[in-house]
Amino acid sequence: MTYQPVIPSGGNLGWSFLQRTQADQKDAFDNSSTMMRETQYFLDRIGDISSAEDLVSDRRLLTVALGAFGLDEDINNNFFIRKVLQEGTADDAAFANRLSDKRYYELSDAFAFHLTPPNTTLSDFGDSIVDAYRNRQFEVAVGEQNSDLRLALGLQREMEAFAERGLSEEAAWFTVMGNPPLRRVFEKALALPSQLAAIDIDQQVREFSDKSRRVFGTSDPNDFVDPEKREDLIQKFLFRAELEATKAASSRGTVALSLLQSLAPLN
Repeated sequence: MTYQPVIPSGGNLGWSFLQRTQADQKDAFDNSSTMMRETQYFLDRIGDISSAEDLVSDRRLLTVALGAFGLDEDINNNFFIRKVLQEGTADDAAFANRLSDKRYYELSDAFAFHLTPPNTTLSDFGDSIVDAYRNRQFEVAVGEQNSDLRLALGLQREMEAFAERGLSEEAAWFTVMGNPPLRRVFEKALALPSQLAAIDIDQQVREFSDKSRRVFGTSDPNDFVDPEKREDLIQKFLFRAELEATKAASSRGTVALSLLQSLAPLN
């Protein structure tokens, strides 16, 4: 059985509760029988995997590998994932380097099947993937109850990782835009339309940068590594998400009422 996180409400109230209880809830989740069985299987076998074909052929191993990078939905896309893994990341023309979603790059770079031997033979490789898998799956479990809180957790994790990358401001925005969940948080917090993705990519960077400067006083995504700025970003995201949900519910109620009123003379 897998532990189900307790989420009493959404929005900033739910986020505050989750922050207070996250350590205990995450520990219970990690130690659930299902999670321990999945992760132990991965730890026991990943050291013997030497090719993309080997990994893709073992669904249980692939489930953990994809889940560690938030790519759970690709579990049945064997040909696609094999190509991502086989070509590696060393060549600029490699498949993973040409995909806009940079989670595929991170997956391929982590396993490094283009190297001899690949990273799967490293002594600490299994533990690093399992840690990432546990974190991501806890987010998934939270998301089953509230998708906005899942995105908030994901942003918290991604911003902590930014500190290690040393990216320029422009490169940081490209990273944000190339990570769909991360992008959704920034777009909503900044009140930017999702249709922004259809315009020229350099113009997208300018839009994100300018709006961030006006809303948060900084145009650099790296600044959200700071806990206070990160929390401000999350709170604005959750506020706008809850506001949109309330408006949508109100609109549906208005439509339903209008329909009932129009049918009333027929009764």
